[in-house]
Amino acid sequence: MAELKNDRFLRALLRESVDRTPVWMMRQAGRYLPEYRETRAQAGDFLSLCKNAELACEVTLQPLRRYPLDAAILFSDILTIPDAMGLGLYFETGEGPRFERTVRSMADVEALKTPSMETDLGYVMKAVSTIRQALNGDVPLIGFTGSPWTLATYMIEGGSSKDFRHAKGMLYDQPEVLHALLSRLADAVTDYLNAQIEAGAQAVQIFDTWGGALAHDAYKTFSLAYMSKIVAGLKRTHQGNKVPVIIFTKGGGQWLESMAQSGADALGLDWTTPLDEARSRVGKQVALQGNLDPAVLYSSPERIRDEVERILAEFGKGSGHVFNLGHGIHPQIDPEHAGAFVEAVVELSPKYHR
Repeated sequence: MAELKNDRFLRALLRESVDRTPVWMMRQAGRYLPEYRETRAQAGDFLSLCKNAELACEVTLQPLRRYPLDAAILFSDILTIPDAMGLGLYFETGEGPRFERTVRSMADVEALKTPSMETDLGYVMKAVSTIRQALNGDVPLIGFTGSPWTLATYMIEGGSSKDFRHAKGMLYDQPEVLHALLSRLADAVTDYLNAQIEAGAQAVQIFDTWGGALAHDAYKTFSLAYMSKIVAGLKRTHQGNKVPVIIFTKGGGQWLESMAQSGADALGLDWTTPLDEARSRVGKQVALQGNLDPAVLYSSPERIRDEVERILAEFGKGSGHVFNLGHGIHPQIDPEHAGAFVEAVVELSPKYHR
């Protein structure tokens, strides 16, 4: 593998000194880019794009050709694991992901397949190694997964949900079934991320998209406990280099102190938690990633620049900050506005590192 030329993203996650604040965007390879839409059309559909290593590599590299980003993120989907467990993932136009089968009982949990990283999910590892080679050391590659709780919600509901009626019903009425499912998922996710690290991922992120939907104690019991278990089982060094781990719970600002105890190197923040407050609460335990509201990118480049400056000032001087959006970039964003965001971080952040 080529030597890494730009390691400021990895250094910031480990709270080491950097020359400027590193920046990347969640969903930076996606529908807001016309070249992505062309490649997806070439693939035929979203799942086919995920399963084609060369095309997944192409869309991963597309935003790096446009913007001076400090990391690439594997192009894939969080639902690859439930799909590999035999639930039959498919995508309905305008409806998002759907599963042919749901998990609603202990018998359903016991019937789940234990996915093989080599066969069932080998296409993901091939994409990781293909992308890593194509990056040629320009920037590090991030691998990722969904959290056990987030994956479980899709598996129980059969798709996305606004109220998590079946998942929360199981949590309160049949907690033993939910724990059995989450335990299976935590084991699979640990193997999955370790396989990505072996294939070339240089940092990994756990997306806990729906953790914020849980009640206070339920979050710690049914989401954070399983993410902490995963973190404890991960390879934290590979080929002599540290592999930082980020956990991101959307809507999770109230649990920062508990999240900082998870063993992760960094916590992702959405736009609802001020960075200065978060920094004072977690101290030097973890780095912080975030947290521009993606909707800011609908505004003018001048307004975007003002918000970037505000967030940089909010974090203040020193390392331990990776600039990002507070969630994924919206599909309708003008690519020029995304560029204004990245360029503002590049231009305005060096003064916070002198």
